[in-house]
Amino acid sequence: MPTPARLSRVKEVLSRRQPDLTVLLENVSKPHNFSAILRSADAVGVFEAHAVHPTGGVPTHHHTAAGTERWVYLRVHPDVETAIQHLKDRGFSVYATRLSREAVDFREVDYTRPVAILLGSEKWGVSEEAARLADGSLVIPMLGMAQSLNVSVAAAVILFEAQRQRLAAGMYDRPRLDPETYQRVLFEWLYPELARELRAKGEPYPELDEEGRPKWTST
Repeated sequence: MPTPARLSRVKEVLSRRQPDLTVLLENVSKPHNFSAILRSADAVGVFEAHAVHPTGGVPTHHHTAAGTERWVYLRVHPDVETAIQHLKDRGFSVYATRLSREAVDFREVDYTRPVAILLGSEKWGVSEEAARLADGSLVIPMLGMAQSLNVSVAAAVILFEAQRQRLAAGMYDRPRLDPETYQRVLFEWLYPELARELRAKGEPYPELDEEGRPKWTST
């Protein structure tokens, strides 16, 4: 059973999760970059991240990754077209991070709306196909010799601008997950091993009492 402090902390973090802010990682192949992006996503309250063709030991299921990143759900898509269409169907605007004449300063984007930040591979960046399918492009202005930041650093810069805007708009002041999702994730965060066992058996999660204990029903 979780301690009162643990239960309070988990509820506090979960109540600030933002279901309409996410990242889409297209062929980000280096595990340390992938993990760093998910860590930044967790820090700003992203509920679920998306990826296309991750490699290098990156998880390929929609539950949770190991370590700190296990607090951010990861949904893996077979290709970038499917990924972007999935996000658009859910009402997201997709912004690609890339150098182009059409790209706007990342601070000009309204992140209080449902937004997905598309980040490309370390070597090639966002693909032409992904850029074409995106709703727009954004760029981080560079005043030095380098033309761009490391992909994980760029993700952090943009995500924390999104956090700044959402804090100002009061979007972290109240739970934004629907009650059913909130209770499901609360159980998975408090009892990850038990949750895996129940999923494997196809059994529903029990309700939790006020102290975070499962309320098992006798049969």
